[in-house]
Parts: sequence; C-alpha cells; structure tokens
Amino acid sequence: MSAAPATCATTVKTYLKPIDRDSLMGFAEKGRNNPASRGTNKVHTVMQGMYRSLSYVGEHTPVVVDEPLHLFGEDTAPAPGEIVLSGLGGCLAVGITAVATWKQVKLSRLEVFLEADIGNPAAWGAGGAEMQPAQMGFQEIRVKVLVEGDASREELEEIVRQANFYSPVANSMRNPIPFSIALAD
Repeated sequence: MSAAPATCATTVKTYLKPIDRDSLMGFAEKGRNNPASRGTNKVHTVMQGMYRSLSYVGEHTPVVVDEPLHLFGEDTAPAPGEIVLSGLGGCLAVGITAVATWKQVKLSRLEVFLEADIGNPAAWGAGGAEMQPAQMGFQEIRVKVLVEGDASREELEEIVRQANFYSPVANSMRNPIPFSIALAD
C-alpha cells in the first residue's frame, strides 16, 4: 500500500476590486494642472410627510431620510445625521482606496466605523433651548478604520492619514464654508 501524497497548505488572499490606476493618475494630473477646478454636487429633496423625505441625486434611487420615533419620525430610514456620517464614511473609503491605488497597495478589506455626538435641545428652532450655531450639530465625530492589504500597518496608517487629510467631505465638516439658504423663486 502506498503512502498518501503529502499536502501543502496554501493561503489564498483575495483583494477588493481595484480602481483603474492609470485613470486615477490622469485625474491627479488634471488636478495638478488646474488646482482651482471644482465640480458641483446637486441634490433635490422632497418631503413626503412627517419627517420622511426623498433626496434625488441624478438618476439614482432616491435616498430616503427619516427621524427615529423618539424624534417624531416613523423610523423608516436613517436620520439626517446618519446620512451625513455615511457620506463621510464613503468619502474616506474612496480616499483610502485612491491613496492605496496610487501607492500600489492592494487592499483586501476596508471598513469604516463612524459615530458622532449630536443633540437637538433647540428642537430644530421650533421653540426649544436658545442655542448658538456652534452649540448645535455634531459636537464630536469618531472614526475607526479597519483596513487590510499587502502593506505594513505603518504604511496602512499613512494611507488612512493621507486620505483623511485630503477628504473633501471631512474637510467640509472641519472647516467653515460659505453657506446660504433662501426661498426658491
């Protein structure tokens, strides 16, 4: 009777679907050549009733926003602050992917966990506590990133740091920006 053949253990590593690095490099070159260039994001929000609204973005399925029951909503969808955090998480994930691609690091896992402290004692300005703008909205945002790939922890930390530094959404939240609101014509 012959001996069974020896088996070798093989580790198979799968990576996240990559973006096109050449196209990314072309986009980066356009930015270097015209650092003042800007795009415009457009959203059209329609209130359905109570606190449920639909936000239309291009041809995509509308983003549904609601408030939880304790804030007089129907809790059918994420609250506005949760939608803001999801935008931040998405922007950070895009940035981490872009920086990793630029540095030729293949990512096998990327998850962003976000939480923020927010209160509404002013009741949206409907007779609640008298507050100043700086006292309202997110008072602290905490983000943890779980990222794995074919790089050292130090390299992955640098990728996350750089993506955070250049994140359009994170910088919109960190920095004062001109803001106007008026009745439509």
